[in-house]
Amino acid sequence: MRVGLIYNLKHSVPHDSSAPPDAEAEYDSPRTVQGIEAALQAGGHTVVRLEADLTLLDTLRQAQPEFCFNIAEGLRGDSRESHVPALLEMLGIPYTASKVLAHAISLDKAVTKRVWRDAGLPTAAFQVFERADAPLDPRLSFPLFVKPLREGSGMGITEQSIVADEAALRRQAAWIIATYRQPALVETYLPGREFTVGLIGNTLRPGERRHNALYDQRGFHIFPIQEIDTSVGASRGVYNTLAKTFSVGDEGAPAFICPAQIPAELEREMKRLAIDAFEAIGALDVARVDFRLDAAGRPHLIEINTLPGMNPGFSDLCLVALAEGISHTDLINEILCLAAARYGMLDRARSTWSAGHAG
Repeated sequence: MRVGLIYNLKHSVPHDSSAPPDAEAEYDSPRTVQGIEAALQAGGHTVVRLEADLTLLDTLRQAQPEFCFNIAEGLRGDSRESHVPALLEMLGIPYTASKVLAHAISLDKAVTKRVWRDAGLPTAAFQVFERADAPLDPRLSFPLFVKPLREGSGMGITEQSIVADEAALRRQAAWIIATYRQPALVETYLPGREFTVGLIGNTLRPGERRHNALYDQRGFHIFPIQEIDTSVGASRGVYNTLAKTFSVGDEGAPAFICPAQIPAELEREMKRLAIDAFEAIGALDVARVDFRLDAAGRPHLIEINTLPGMNPGFSDLCLVALAEGISHTDLINEILCLAAARYGMLDRARSTWSAGHAG
């Protein structure tokens, strides 16, 4: 197929002088774009690069891709990750990963947690602070954790994110609101171990068959669970933007342990919850779900990333796939095939992909 690869490079996204120091953290590096392009070409596809800037509508019309592989984060706004999917929907161009609503939900951590809570899924108690002097919900007790409401990649997370008293809470909430120009999410601090669960797939409809043997009877493949140990490295106990810039084994990196050394029962529970969390917000094709354990060792959903990083060197999704022996090329082409299957275009997506990969 003629595949449009849609992305936002870090240094191409406009920021004003008041932008926070980690403003580029969510955006992609040339290595990520080059890696995905090479993977799609290995699958037999012609790739057209499309920067998701203000010219995207015009370049899409000129390029006329048959399909789009979307990793664009969007330029601005409280639902920026939904901009490109909305444009592609309007133009009638099929694309990978979640649609408009799921991206909008996942970027807003409070909305995500409300959906999960209503679905009966475990997530820490929380409150959204529109202003730093808002009354604290009496159901919350210290210590608490404070972070931006609508950011990913560890943005806004520092050693000061864990607050032990009301004065520290007010200071950190005020800093988040002023620095990131959005509300602060305040939630019960979970002191246990931290994990991430990467998955690909889609819920099978009645009578629908798996397109290869990689997927379970529900329609999903879950990669080995990865533990992130931030007690080592430069991040000083929090999985923040700095921690996410290191490759495995780099000096200063946290410990990435995959597969995580955990009881089988806890592994089964987090894998089940990851799929339930994915389905609850209507996600598609691929996601990464983050967990943290409470003091009793019970898993709680932290957040879901419906546009997980795909840098072959250090992105969590790529690391957990590789731990299972699935290459970056295979991962990218599987995501494309999953999306193509939803649009009835699976044969086109894997027409030159080997029979061994197609299953």
